[in-house]
Amino acid sequence: MLRVTFLGTGGSLPTPDRNPSAIMINREGELMLLDCGEGTQQQMMRAKTGMKALTSIFITHFHADHILGIPGLIQTMSFHGRTEPLKIYGPHHVHEFARILSALGYYKLRFEVEAIDLEPGDIIKRDGYSIHVVKTDHSIPSLGYAIVEDERPGRFNRQKAIELGIAPGPLFSKLHNGQSVEVNGKIISSEDVVGNPRPGRKIVYTGDSRPCKSILEISRNADLLIHDGTLAKDQQDWAIESKHSTAEEAATIARDGNVSSLIITHVSSRYSDDTTVLLDEATNIFKNVTIAEDLMELEIPLQKK
Repeated sequence: MLRVTFLGTGGSLPTPDRNPSAIMINREGELMLLDCGEGTQQQMMRAKTGMKALTSIFITHFHADHILGIPGLIQTMSFHGRTEPLKIYGPHHVHEFARILSALGYYKLRFEVEAIDLEPGDIIKRDGYSIHVVKTDHSIPSLGYAIVEDERPGRFNRQKAIELGIAPGPLFSKLHNGQSVEVNGKIISSEDVVGNPRPGRKIVYTGDSRPCKSILEISRNADLLIHDGTLAKDQQDWAIESKHSTAEEAATIARDGNVSSLIITHVSSRYSDDTTVLLDEATNIFKNVTIAEDLMELEIPLQKK
């Protein structure tokens, strides 16, 4: 399972329908937050994502609309008796940020908050996947993240294995896991009956950013690109000045990166009543586009290859 829940999809100014930035990733039961704007814990409750399995928060940058939900969230988890450490990743100064968080409530948390500074190019290896850190282009130091699953074994050719004299059973599993087996004095390698490795899934999140080469490169062939699309193209000058992207620019990255699906987020409050212009401008460039909505969920399927 790889599920994405959009907890906050608004721009710098929240609206009645859009909270500040926060995205929950659920991979096989492990929870990760990408940014944590004000009100995120209430959105988690509404979406019924749970908190206990939250292992990590990945901060893209230190603007208030991306981090102000963290103090309340960690205190709530402490009230609930959490004892497992929580990792907070982010740009330089995340250690100082975590120290301030721990001091804000004037009491000792029941669990450790571990801060990890990141730089573009860093890769965090985990069981079955990794998080790649990419430089983005915003008004202060900022990072984007790509969640990249490990390759999967190729398809197992059952019929060919039987023809080679292998009976269904434990030897099938060994071959599918890359091991060679011996049958009637003959060595049969995994490559004889298993196809080429198949890609895992990839999700890319830009945070706030202008379109840039580093985002394009990390997005290539992604299953899902979640891109800043704050403004319509009539606000291009303001997008450049404020270091955000237009929906059209986000769609251009998606098209040029050959991604499967694009979701536009960080929607400006000026489109509170109608996001049609953003969707229209994006779909003129790239067809598989969705404008994010708070509490929207989607499952990322495995590629059928």
